[in-house]
Amino acid sequence: MIHSSTASGVENPGGFIPPFPHRWPRALSPWQRLRLARKNLIAPFEAAAFEFDFVSVKVLTKRVFVCNSPQTVQWAFGIKNEVFERKSPAMRHMLRPLLGDGLFISDGATWRKRRRIVAPIIHASRLSAFAPVMTETALALGERWSRLPAGATIDALSEMAALTAEIICRSIFGRELRQEQARAVVEGFNQFQRAVSRIDLLSFLGLPDWVPRLRRVEVYRSAKRIHRVIDEIIATQRDRGDAEGASVIGGLIDARDPDTGAPLDAMAVRNEAVVIFMAGHETTANTLAFAWYLLSQAPEVEARLREELDTVLGGRPPTLADVPKLEFTRAVVEETLRLYPPIPILAREALTDETIVGGQVPKGSIVMVIPWLLHRNRKLWDRPDHFLPERFLGANVPTPDKWHYVPFSIGPRVCAGMAFGLTEAILCVATLAQRFTLRLAAGHEMQPICRVSLRPGDSLPMTIHRRAGGALPATQEAAPVTAAACPFGHG
Repeated sequence: MIHSSTASGVENPGGFIPPFPHRWPRALSPWQRLRLARKNLIAPFEAAAFEFDFVSVKVLTKRVFVCNSPQTVQWAFGIKNEVFERKSPAMRHMLRPLLGDGLFISDGATWRKRRRIVAPIIHASRLSAFAPVMTETALALGERWSRLPAGATIDALSEMAALTAEIICRSIFGRELRQEQARAVVEGFNQFQRAVSRIDLLSFLGLPDWVPRLRRVEVYRSAKRIHRVIDEIIATQRDRGDAEGASVIGGLIDARDPDTGAPLDAMAVRNEAVVIFMAGHETTANTLAFAWYLLSQAPEVEARLREELDTVLGGRPPTLADVPKLEFTRAVVEETLRLYPPIPILAREALTDETIVGGQVPKGSIVMVIPWLLHRNRKLWDRPDHFLPERFLGANVPTPDKWHYVPFSIGPRVCAGMAFGLTEAILCVATLAQRFTLRLAAGHEMQPICRVSLRPGDSLPMTIHRRAGGALPATQEAAPVTAAACPFGHG
């Protein structure tokens, strides 16, 4: 199914083609792929990879299968999910020092048990408790931006990381989080991502899981730094209770196994809190940074976004009730997620022998769904490299097949925090775009890079400009935020 780039009544005939890594004219050797992937996981793809349906390649001793059509994605992550529920050895070994047996990398009985416990705590039905935190925190950032001189340069990636970290900290840990604790968690995550190895050569050489993997000492130091802080917070909340309101930590502490009635132990609470922080902070921050970049390069899209915000909000802060009305804002976020999926490579390990499209998938081989390829597949999308939010709008435009639009994965292992992340991005864009325009700093070239998640490089310098007529009425400005409530000092 080809998705039109024209919404009913609105056209964006040119569209903007944002940067992406070089597409190689011919297939690379396994060693060339590995060398490029060590620096950037989305760098080794040739042009033909953006239009095949299914392919098998051998990397050293390991057979790798890539599903790149709705039918093969549904087969791997839907119909045969139990065969391919286990994350790849590379993902498990990379994240285990940080996440332990957390939901993101667990499988089997552990995954099913934790999923039943964790999913209700961050379910869409609880957004009414989280949405005010999202808007209040974005308003506080807007107040800080309003005190900057016109045209000041900021690092949009760093700013969005601080914004989403504060939102997720307040949502997970409650308002008791101290400033030094929050910074330790955020800096620990940044250090971990810089230090961790993205390629597990031993698994591609066929060595079993029990063979130790050598890791840089910074991996363990950063993980321990994060664990120490979260353990302190868990102990405090166990002693005092969740007096400040419904935090995720409080929910995890109070949760009970639906079958046995047993609570999670302290390590399990910590591991799941780290998973939720990683998913809620890093990926949403990157999506917001990419969105600001794309809007800065597409004036027609930016103008339409502002028109919707003015019409729906009239200068007031957005609420959860406004989200269904912010259709174009949502489309901007969804198109950003299509072009720059937060986790652009989803890899699983075959637990048994299987068959697909007449071929054998042996036990132990790797099956991948790669949103970076799937979302730009020329057989599935019209002008797949263009930034065209209107492709997600209008009665005349078909809804993307859920098996070829997978920014939050798909199937039973779909991201439990999908509604949280999407709502957070919509509310933050709506809050800040009413008041500010961001422009790419002169001379800077954005280049996406993937280590653990997909980022717009290591920084994204942009100039900030207050929008004429975009100030909120004085009675609706954000209330001052205390240091305890705003751990990053943005009040």
